Amino acid sequence: MRESYESPLAGRYAGMEMKSLFSEDSKFKSWRRLWLGLAEAEKELGLEISDEQIEELAQNLDNINYEDASEKEKILRHDVMAHIYAYGMQCPKARPIIHLGATSCYVGDNTDIYIMSEALKIVRGKVVAAATKIMDFANEHKALPCLGFTHFQPAQLTTVGKRATLWLQDLLTDLDDLEYVLSTLKPLGSKGTTGTQASFCELFEGDYSKAKELDKLTAQKMGFKAPVDVSGQTYSRKHDSRVLNVLSGIAQSASKFSNDMRLLQSLKELEEPFEKSQVGSSAMAYKRNPMRCERIASLCRYLIVDAQNAALTASAQWLERTLDDSANKRIAIPEAFLAADAILNLYINVASGIVVYPRMIERHIQEELPFMATENILMAAVKRGADRQEVHEKIRAHSMLAAENVKAKGGKNDLLERLAADPAFLMTQEDLSNELQPSNFIGFAVEQTESYVEVARARLEAEEYEDDVPPINV
Repeated sequence: MRESYESPLAGRYAGMEMKSLFSEDSKFKSWRRLWLGLAEAEKELGLEISDEQIEELAQNLDNINYEDASEKEKILRHDVMAHIYAYGMQCPKARPIIHLGATSCYVGDNTDIYIMSEALKIVRGKVVAAATKIMDFANEHKALPCLGFTHFQPAQLTTVGKRATLWLQDLLTDLDDLEYVLSTLKPLGSKGTTGTQASFCELFEGDYSKAKELDKLTAQKMGFKAPVDVSGQTYSRKHDSRVLNVLSGIAQSASKFSNDMRLLQSLKELEEPFEKSQVGSSAMAYKRNPMRCERIASLCRYLIVDAQNAALTASAQWLERTLDDSANKRIAIPEAFLAADAILNLYINVASGIVVYPRMIERHIQEELPFMATENILMAAVKRGADRQEVHEKIRAHSMLAAENVKAKGGKNDLLERLAADPAFLMTQEDLSNELQPSNFIGFAVEQTESYVEVARARLEAEEYEDDVPPINV
């Protein structure tokens, strides 16, 4: 609706799969599956619950009567109780055993962990997709020399592909962190009001083994191996913080990539994809602004800061629980995942179509390489019989004059011409040019890139990722 605010992350940036996962429909369907799982587990452990009641619950998992729930919530001011009531209207035989022994956090917290785990799988697929694109780019341009920069000042040469391995390594580090958190993420299970399972102690007449088995069964019916070992009324909010820290890490990597791309686009060495009819500026029609990378940087900034919400919430919980987490969680966690989804969609889009301008790269090399090659030139001159101390001083003097010509007069780097004209060097212009082959100044950049790409490829082509990687439309 145009008359009310809508989160830009939902309306403009994130993909439908992620938005659907965090929808109200997804949440309430998960609640019903949890109520069914609880009833099934309680029946398996000997409580008087009939097959007919289980079947009735199963038949009404997805046809949620939202209007009934909404009307009841206006009266009760409690969303879980309203949905228990609505489910009971559709399942009159099962109504007496819906939510038996449970507290609101049974559906709320278990659903949160389930949705976050599914969302992490979506994110994992897109991290893999982005990393694969960067890996292919690195391999394609592994031998293309370019200026390296430290402090954004020209430094020793590297290659376009070697620089890309830095982006790739960041993404694979994020993948490590994501997989660890995903593999260790556990749901609340069925712990009761303060985590003591007191209600289940009563239901199972003091049989702790059955209460413990119920806790395990409810987690397994959600697709997890086991629940958290202990809890208050809620699972520890550190789990939320761990998850958002993973997303923050991805944002840090994506922001670094986008910043590098923006700098290189300003240098006209690399460029993000630019569509035929795209407008770069409303005033300056010639401009090709790096708007995708700017959007990545902007969204990353939001996501990195948003991770602090989960950290502060985890630190502020009192004893067995307080409710000052709820409103914050409702905003911070879905928005973090929507932001991560949008960031990765953009990352994949940019990485799929990076434009490389080798002639501009070569031009920038030639502007700086004469300074970097002076040690090689000094050695070559000495081999021809020149006096080392004399040519060292002359290189210093000529370099200062060449630098002044570039910076103060706006001229070209004429160091080679100056050295060729100086008889002390015993070298022609051709001799000097032969010393300045860029491939002689890249160290083991090619070998390092090949080695790392081999490692990355083995990792990214692992069978477990095949179902994760989604089609990307930006």
